[in-house]
Amino acid sequence: MSVDKHQQSKDSVFFRDGKRRIDFVLSYVDDRDGERKQERRREYEANLQKAGLELETEDKSVSDDRKTYFVKIHAPWEVLATYADVLKIKVPFKENDIPTSLESEDIPMDWLFTPFRLPDHIMNPEPDYFTSPFNKGKIDFFLIDDKETFFPPSVRNRIVYYILARCPYHKTDREDKKGIKRLLNNGTYGSAFPLHDSRYWKPSRDSNSESERFNLYKHWAQFFSFFKEQPLNLIRKYYGEKIGIYFAWLGFYTEMLFFAAVVGLICFLYGLFTFDDNVWSKEICSEEIGGNIIMCPLCDKKCGYWKLNSTCNSSWQSHMFDNVGTVFFAIFMGIWVTLFLEFWKRRQARLEYEWDLVDFEEEQQQLQLRPEYETKCTSRRLNRVTQEMEPYLPVTSQCARTFLSGATVIFWISLIIACIIGVIAYRLAVYAAFASIMKDSPTNNIHMVGSLITPQLATSVTASCINFVIIMILNLMYERVAIWITDMEIPKTHLEYENKLTVKMFLFQFVNYYSSCFYVAFFKGKFVGHPGDYIYMFGWSKLRNEECDPGGCLIELTTQLVIVMSGKQVWGNVQEALVPWVMNRWGSRKARSHPESRYSRWEQDHDLQNFGHLGLFYEYLEMVIQFGFITLFVASFPLAPLLALLNNIIEVRVDAWKFTTQFRRPVASKAHSIGAWQEILNGVAVLSVVTNAFIVAFTSDMIPRLVYMYAYSNDLSMKGYINNSLSVFNISGFSEDNRYRDYRYPSGHEKEYSHTMQFWHILAAKLAFIIIMEHVAFMVKFFVAWMIPDVPSEVKARIKRERYLIQEYLHNYEVEKLKIQLSQRSDDCCCTPMIYPDISRHVVLSECL
Repeated sequence: MSVDKHQQSKDSVFFRDGKRRIDFVLSYVDDRDGERKQERRREYEANLQKAGLELETEDKSVSDDRKTYFVKIHAPWEVLATYADVLKIKVPFKENDIPTSLESEDIPMDWLFTPFRLPDHIMNPEPDYFTSPFNKGKIDFFLIDDKETFFPPSVRNRIVYYILARCPYHKTDREDKKGIKRLLNNGTYGSAFPLHDSRYWKPSRDSNSESERFNLYKHWAQFFSFFKEQPLNLIRKYYGEKIGIYFAWLGFYTEMLFFAAVVGLICFLYGLFTFDDNVWSKEICSEEIGGNIIMCPLCDKKCGYWKLNSTCNSSWQSHMFDNVGTVFFAIFMGIWVTLFLEFWKRRQARLEYEWDLVDFEEEQQQLQLRPEYETKCTSRRLNRVTQEMEPYLPVTSQCARTFLSGATVIFWISLIIACIIGVIAYRLAVYAAFASIMKDSPTNNIHMVGSLITPQLATSVTASCINFVIIMILNLMYERVAIWITDMEIPKTHLEYENKLTVKMFLFQFVNYYSSCFYVAFFKGKFVGHPGDYIYMFGWSKLRNEECDPGGCLIELTTQLVIVMSGKQVWGNVQEALVPWVMNRWGSRKARSHPESRYSRWEQDHDLQNFGHLGLFYEYLEMVIQFGFITLFVASFPLAPLLALLNNIIEVRVDAWKFTTQFRRPVASKAHSIGAWQEILNGVAVLSVVTNAFIVAFTSDMIPRLVYMYAYSNDLSMKGYINNSLSVFNISGFSEDNRYRDYRYPSGHEKEYSHTMQFWHILAAKLAFIIIMEHVAFMVKFFVAWMIPDVPSEVKARIKRERYLIQEYLHNYEVEKLKIQLSQRSDDCCCTPMIYPDISRHVVLSECL
């Protein structure tokens, strides 16, 4: 039966009767040749109704495109209560009488924070309650004012999706085919999604609709709210705990970046304002010293001899990042990353308490079995705990799948390394070409920047850009492969699936994004040889290994880091915001021209982009890769945290805007933490201490300069450092000696071209610095971790207090219930009613603690 859509509000989230709420929507296009699909739909929808769900179908004749059917699903009270009991969903039974604020009572100068705050009804959309897992047999124990609104929409859609994911659509003797995911994959249904509660730009006309989407857009998703706090409780209420914990983590990470960005900016300004003290750059740029030093060619055949003062600009640029402030900032970031991770654990513990996730881990492991696991695992065995038969994957099959998965990951990582080697070969080959082209300095004619363009800079920038393109292409290809091999492993739970995919994707992305930076930081210029005995790529090729500038390789590492990091952030924001917006505009182009009454709520949401089950995974991955950039290589670029901060300020609002306006409402799901990403962040934090120590020691020129100043300079100054850091090579036909960057004895010496004692002094100083910096950083790291408990003491006390009150309240409830039962029995007999003995409070306390 069709309905006149002019009589129905555009924002309706109810059935035609205006009473039953739409908890989920399925859509499909009826194919002419789709008899099998029709049969699947009939059986599936019949089974949904047998499970207690109520369905209402919108005919294609009233849809906007005249092709799409919409099946609206409502879960009545009996179904919600049954599955809330099965899923152990926590619901309120008593209003919380503990003060809600976990912060100090009075904040000094509290009025200063007023512009950053949101209204209280947005920050705390519902009262704080004591909660307990729902029990269908104790309905009167819980605070149920209205059964229709007792379970919020996020809980309702979670329950309905649980049923959809396990409902069969075709039964055979061999297996039961079931689950909405398989029906979506084979095209039986086009989409399945819960509804937004209103349009995002104005509230719903229906007084029964909460219009939480509008509130989120107004107070959270607009860019001009970037300086305001996030309404985390409202985000959690609307989208579920899993998305709420992501935005809590992203917001906290952005807040902590502010301190790193300020210190990094100070270190950069220190390098900028100490130009005049940069004696070694003055020597390079001076005509008397740098102008008279002739350097050996940097490549064979096409490269000529060159004067040291031609690297004047790169030397000045290098000083901005390669100075004493670099060492301080590297140590500071080692402490910062520890503080960030420890304080996040505390913030996470608060959220676990406030969002009733303290005992969630067991529920997640036991209840979130993947439907794909149940379907594909045909073997059954007895569960020793539940004493029920359950599906399992045989060990032989599991080992074979794991081996194939590991081999695939290794193959793709090898492919990345091959691409990096190709880029290195490009650098070696193209450098000679740039050197021959720029021999007569034709780039000097370019206005403003011509004098800055050198063969080294041109090679570095073009190679970095090519490397970035290769990174993005490999990412697109590997994403599909990673999902395929994870599906092939058939993980048992959703948590296990995400963890396996997380490890595969991060391992690949780690090698993909960071390998070029590792090459420049730790390999370029380290295996060069010396004139007359140069080292070539692979030993047999004609490509001579790259050398660093006289100013060091640090500026090139900075260039590499800026291009890859900035390029990824810009591309990520474009991909996240622009692509969904364009696709949505194109998909709804016809509907926008129609009157409001002809464009229903389910059609509006149908035209939005689907937020897949891996959508949040990619958000985490993007941020963790960025975290690697600002920690692993921060010694080479102190402004990296500032760039990350600016990006994240935009990222929070872009993600909020995207979730609120461009995507269908995701199915609510629970999570008590950021999962496997926590361990990955810990691993990156430990590795960052090592990489930054090596960058300062081996990539920058800080240690050689300090060794020269304190061991070889006559007046503890840097005068003469440039001459001291260059070795001499005699070439017949030249009146002057040629120089190259190394510490070797000159020709004619009894140890000609072998390393001087100063080389070994510098190497010893570098190794000593690495050991000292690592030990200091790790000692501070572990001391800070020991000093800061993961769970705040007041949270521990509140958890114990709440458990005690719940136990006491439940005890009193049972006592009252038993008294009523006994009094009812006493009416039927003459015996004296037995009074239930009182139990002392300390017994209740000992039971709950």
